[in-house]
Order: sequence, then C-alpha cells, then structure tokens
Amino acid sequence: MDLQSRKIKFVQEFLKIQSEEVLSQLEHILKIDHSELPEATMKPFTIEEFNSRINQSLEDSKNGEIIEDTTLKSMIDTWK
Repeated sequence: MDLQSRKIKFVQEFLKIQSEEVLSQLEHILKIDHSELPEATMKPFTIEEFNSRINQSLEDSKNGEIIEDTTLKSMIDTWK
C-alpha cells in the first residue's frame, strides 16, 4: 500500500474514534513528531555566519585540527 493510500485509510479510521483519551494520545504523538523534525529547529545561516564558519574551517585545516574521514567513520560506527 502506498503512502497516500495509507494516509486515507488512517484518516478514515481516525474519524471513527470516539475516545477522548485516544484522540489526546494521537495529538500528543503528532506534536512530538513535528517538534523533532530538523526543520522545526533549524534556521538558515546569515551570510556572515556562513562566511565565519568557512573561515574557521580553513583555519582548522591549516592548523591540522581535522579528523580523517576513516577515523570519523570508525567513531560513528561505535554510536550504534
């Protein structure tokens, strides 16, 4: 079943709900889901912030303050 069909089926079932408690639980789930979306907490950089980060990255690279990609991948693998 594709996403659109699942949504329609969900809405049909949702409209049958008679329980205030179940409705409250679903509302809570939706609030949590939306608040955890990266878009909800992220904002674009200003040009000044963007340029500052680029400059800092270039300085870090010149000073050897970098992590090799293979080292970073190994670190990430331990997060699982």
